[in-house]
Amino acid sequence: MRSLKTIFGVKTLSDLELGLQLGYWGAMAPGMAHVELAQEAESLGYDSVWTAESWGNDAFTPLAWIGAHTSKIRLGTSVAQLSARTPTACAMSALALDHMSNGRMILGLGVSGPQVVEGWYGQPFSKPVSRTREYVDIIRQVMRREAPVTNDGEHYPLPYNGPNAWGMGKPLKPITHPLRADLPIFLGAEGPKNVEQTAEIADGWLPLYYSPYRQEVYESQLKNAKEGFEITAMVMVNVCDNVDEALYMVKSMLGFYIGGMGSKKRNFHKELMSRMGFEEEANRIQDLFFEGKREEAIEAVPAEFADEISLVGPKERIAEKIVDWKKSPVTTLNIMGDTTLLRTMAEIVL
Repeated sequence: MRSLKTIFGVKTLSDLELGLQLGYWGAMAPGMAHVELAQEAESLGYDSVWTAESWGNDAFTPLAWIGAHTSKIRLGTSVAQLSARTPTACAMSALALDHMSNGRMILGLGVSGPQVVEGWYGQPFSKPVSRTREYVDIIRQVMRREAPVTNDGEHYPLPYNGPNAWGMGKPLKPITHPLRADLPIFLGAEGPKNVEQTAEIADGWLPLYYSPYRQEVYESQLKNAKEGFEITAMVMVNVCDNVDEALYMVKSMLGFYIGGMGSKKRNFHKELMSRMGFEEEANRIQDLFFEGKREEAIEAVPAEFADEISLVGPKERIAEKIVDWKKSPVTTLNIMGDTTLLRTMAEIVL
């Protein structure tokens, strides 16, 4: 049973869970490898396993397959992209998976970014905060099944009576009764308004990178989080005797996300790094990346920042840093790795 943390309050040092982040697929499907990793994580006492989507595989199908081969571990999408499906379609997938897994589903949602939303899904990226609020509200209505689902907002009107409508739409309730009216909804959020809204309307938050040493960056945005609010933070782990070598993997990820995951005008990851006290360095990384100097962009990532958001080095050093994470509001550390790494982290944390 997971312990609950009080956001920015007093808590014990034992209430930190581990999650397995499987991410999205690359050029080739992973076959049964992800199932085997999830089974290993479950046997080690990991609390959750998470799948993602970008512009390749979807998040729900592999999660259903994993759920069929496990029995206890919670199943989360990290994240299902809002523009990939309408709110009611998303609710149907979550409803079905929750039934099939006997109540293990966590619906993790995110807006993605303008390049993916407009380039892949062919939809406008405008007003992501209000769009997220409408999306979550509609899913909550579906899960509660108290009345036919309606929405008079500008993003997802139900019933639809806009251009080309036949004018025959009627509010509906889901035929299938949801297993849980309070199925947990987590949000991937980076911008201050989005994080603040996440604390208000969601059951948990999925930060892409988080520093337990700079909690003040998010403190005001999370102050109104309800009791039991979960923070499942992605953290890169690299067990290695040489800290500098171990940090290269982290710096490579940051160089790509801060330099290239977004346009020159708007890059949410770059903006977050700037708010965390590294604005000059973030600008430098992006400039180098757009100049085609990717290796130099990686080298420009400050080791201090990369080290704060990750767990790298010898096992003893990682164990020392885990104490700092346990003192933070984070409830779960999401990690990626092979069975050896899963076992090492279970030994250190659990």
